[in-house]
Amino acid sequence: MINKIKLYIPLILFFAIVELVQGQQDAQYTQYMFNTLSVNPAYAGSRGQLSISGLYRSQWVGLDGAPTTQTFNVHSPIRNSRLGYGLSIVNDEIGNGVVQETYLDAVVSYTIEVARDAKLSFGLKAGGNLLNLDFSGLRNFDSEATDGNNIDNKFSPNFGVGAYYHTNEFYLGLSAPNLLETKHFDNSSGDANTTNFLAKERINFYVITGYVFDVNAFLKFKPALLTKVVSGAPLQVDMSANFMLNDKFTFGAAYRWDAAVSALVGFQITDQFMVGLAYDRETTELGGTQFNDGTFEVFLRFELVKSFSRLVSPRFF
Repeated sequence: MINKIKLYIPLILFFAIVELVQGQQDAQYTQYMFNTLSVNPAYAGSRGQLSISGLYRSQWVGLDGAPTTQTFNVHSPIRNSRLGYGLSIVNDEIGNGVVQETYLDAVVSYTIEVARDAKLSFGLKAGGNLLNLDFSGLRNFDSEATDGNNIDNKFSPNFGVGAYYHTNEFYLGLSAPNLLETKHFDNSSGDANTTNFLAKERINFYVITGYVFDVNAFLKFKPALLTKVVSGAPLQVDMSANFMLNDKFTFGAAYRWDAAVSALVGFQITDQFMVGLAYDRETTELGGTQFNDGTFEVFLRFELVKSFSRLVSPRFF
């Protein structure tokens, strides 16, 4: 059994890395409801104060070289204007550095009031990504891995757009965070007429929505949905249901269609600090393997705010 597992690990990593470099997708998150700026630039400034957040995701814990993702977001409205601004950084890695991609984006949004308690925001993000691809590291996992020249800190510019509608209880967002389908290649043969494409940044389209129900004076309930569409990959649908108790403690569950089930908890330590935890378990064959202990996410948020008295359900979206 041990020898079988040792064989299984490099095979999984090899095919995961090959899939990544052939048709890359944006990183995925279980706590997407707290990490909206990473997928929709129109979210910038929507919380009404300076908001700083970070997320760490460790996928398939126990599998050497499994994917990890780190995000850092900061955004705020501009006082006495309709504008919001922000910064989004996402770092995605697989294979202990075999493939590493870092996205750096500046974000701006413009908001209009469409009703007394309803706002519609439009967002734009501009920046790019740094790609590192280490073929020698790939051969550490599989001796028959494809040869090629390494890619070191290759910068590719990109931009994205989004729209975000929200009231005190409901929100709906549409976005495409990266609109340029950048191709990364290695022309190792030296023949100008021969181009070997290793990776292509595909456009990811997102739909995110949710609604907050007041169950009673102490308990709120919010179902939420995130759908991601990208050419060449299966449709991704994330459904979640969370409860908030006394505006402090959140708990719930999520399901990623044909992929994983998740448990989520969060705690608003003070009006400024919030922490969230999530655990995923694969529903595929990979989830039943002995070396896979599931996926963990940790989320932290700090906000410069004195009081939430003027907001309804402020910590749910």
